[in-house]
Amino acid sequence: MAQISPAVTLSVRISSETIEQLKELAEAIASYLEIQAWQVKSIQTAVKKANSKKTKFIRHQQVVDWVNSWDTDNELEIPK
Repeated sequence: MAQISPAVTLSVRISSETIEQLKELAEAIASYLEIQAWQVKSIQTAVKKANSKKTKFIRHQQVVDWVNSWDTDNELEIPK
């Protein structure tokens, strides 16, 4: 296992323009991480539900056939 090095302080001189760009980038990264966390949680919830013994699945082709039948003279019933 890799050993974690202690934190160090680093000082640099950067322009105020670069500071503003870094702030905007930090906000974008925080927003991206928030979105990803929401998606990961949703996926985990869906997987848990799919793995439940009570869950019933419908074959993909049945759903495709049902959707393709919409607005036709031979509209199919919802697959069960």
